Amino acid sequence: MSTRPPQKLPAGAQAALSIGALGVVFGDIGTSPLYAIKECLAHLPAGDRTDGILGVLSLIFWSLMLVVSIKYLFFVTRADNQGEGGIFALMALIHTRRPAGARAGLGAAVIMILVGAALLYGDGVITPAITVLSAAEGFLNLSDAFRPHVVTIACGILALLFWAQHKGTKRIGGVFGPVMLVWFAVLGVLGLWHIIHYPAVLQAINPVYGLRLLARHPLEIAGLLGAVVLAITGAEALYADMGHFGRRYISLAWYLVAFPGLFLNYFGQGAYVLTHPEVTENPFFNLVPHGVPRLLLIGLSIVAAIIASQALITGAYSLTRQAMQLGYFPRLKVNYTNAEHAGQIYVPFVNALLAIGCILTVAGFGSSDRLASAYGIAVTGTMAITTIAYFLVLRRLRRWPLAPAVALCGLFLLVDVAFFLANARKLSDGGWFPLALAAAVLAIMHTWKVGRNEIFQRVYGNNVTESELTTIARSKHVTRVSGSAVFMVGSPEGTPIALLHHVKSNRCLHQTIVLLSIMTEEVPTVPPAGQLTLREVGEGIWRAVGRYGYMESPDVAQLMERIKAQGVPINPQATTYFFNREMIVTGGNARMWEWQKALYGFLSRNARPVKDYYQITPSQIIEIGLPLQL
Repeated sequence: MSTRPPQKLPAGAQAALSIGALGVVFGDIGTSPLYAIKECLAHLPAGDRTDGILGVLSLIFWSLMLVVSIKYLFFVTRADNQGEGGIFALMALIHTRRPAGARAGLGAAVIMILVGAALLYGDGVITPAITVLSAAEGFLNLSDAFRPHVVTIACGILALLFWAQHKGTKRIGGVFGPVMLVWFAVLGVLGLWHIIHYPAVLQAINPVYGLRLLARHPLEIAGLLGAVVLAITGAEALYADMGHFGRRYISLAWYLVAFPGLFLNYFGQGAYVLTHPEVTENPFFNLVPHGVPRLLLIGLSIVAAIIASQALITGAYSLTRQAMQLGYFPRLKVNYTNAEHAGQIYVPFVNALLAIGCILTVAGFGSSDRLASAYGIAVTGTMAITTIAYFLVLRRLRRWPLAPAVALCGLFLLVDVAFFLANARKLSDGGWFPLALAAAVLAIMHTWKVGRNEIFQRVYGNNVTESELTTIARSKHVTRVSGSAVFMVGSPEGTPIALLHHVKSNRCLHQTIVLLSIMTEEVPTVPPAGQLTLREVGEGIWRAVGRYGYMESPDVAQLMERIKAQGVPINPQATTYFFNREMIVTGGNARMWEWQKALYGFLSRNARPVKDYYQITPSQIIEIGLPLQL
């Protein structure tokens, strides 16, 4: 079953999905007006202030247009994998034309995408930290007495935010969405109010103002672009979260609510600064008068900044499930939070790690100014990698001619690389932090994939053939006992070592044997008709292959009912399931570094047991130890 929402939904359901997308998908980019213009003004070169502000507004407007409206919403989100987005969806599309049964290698394209995915995890820690810390610092606009308590308040807010994640995207979006609808409406109204007083600010729509600013101040380009990029952080989460709401409803939320609100507010702040040149503090809060209006705006800003953390959190859940199903991450528990929409999930372990990482980040950096030095480099790196991966999809899958593919992706890459290089200067000031987090995640994903490939080769490299297996089953030295047994096997052609160990130790086999392989296809879902293939090997031995998408969790018990329905003499409730239990020993000749072998052993011991992952009654399971030296 596809994860894509039904095409013909009631108007109320469509509105609910679009409003939910405002809270979950656009929280990060929607709170950028809180600090983007302020940072841009801080990096504005001395000189003609009017041209400088118009140039900054032009750069922000065209960044939103090129990166969000054109690159992501018009192009990249169309490269969906049955409605699912994210950088792993692009990898699956790149591999679409790979020969059937071929195993994915770790070529340059795969490594590049793993780097992009790892950078998203780094951004997933730093984004909630900086947005919530900025929100807590909003209390300083009320009284300086809050200063010693800002970090404590931020950590408390983060703890509550991550605790609420188990409620699910639907319930969170149902709460956050209406709040963000009010937020974008307030942004738009405040901006329009000041634009009416200085309509000349709309000249900044002309891209010439932005290009002229960069041309006149080449030495300040890095600082300017490093500040402008704050207006588009969160764009990558838009693609990663596509499976939660669907492209159509994310697009509606952007074009009808989020983009108009952002456009009006940025230009409204510009109009305010041009008409009040004496003001030096954050222009955002100066859009309203002192007193109760400003107090209300601060309160709404705090709530919106908290909500801004949600996009990267839900994106991390989707990313983890895709990586896990494709064999790049150890098995973890996944909770499905919406029976009507399979893309809405909650991953407890990832949630706990993100919570710990965010809270420690807030406590370590202590202020949003210090944390801002680390912000931007991870997300701009992922944006550039997404562009390259999209180019490969256009060429390999969509069969675009080289010239238009290079022209389109070259334009996107020019913008991405410019922003990345502008943020690279932050490396020594804290930019190393998200990169260090990304490096740790990359080491885990690469080690797990390489380790699984090594294990697969050692278990099935010198495989017993089916004819040899039937010969063993006919042997007079092997007793056939009544009943049925299922032996889990990692290869559709393999003979499980658990079976061979069982025969060697017990000199017996059940009357009915099913060799069951569970394969993950590089599509989000597999239709029920294509999930099961079954054939008879002989001597009461059958081979079954269950195929699932990377957005699905295999249900072996249900699969066995279907096998029984096809005539295999088996009683699913009385069947015994045999599993290998790997016991990793280092010191072998595997093509891995010693630290990778140790890391793989640790990950293997702590991964969710495969018997739990396949939803089988524990009393029907027998595990056979399998020592493997890497």
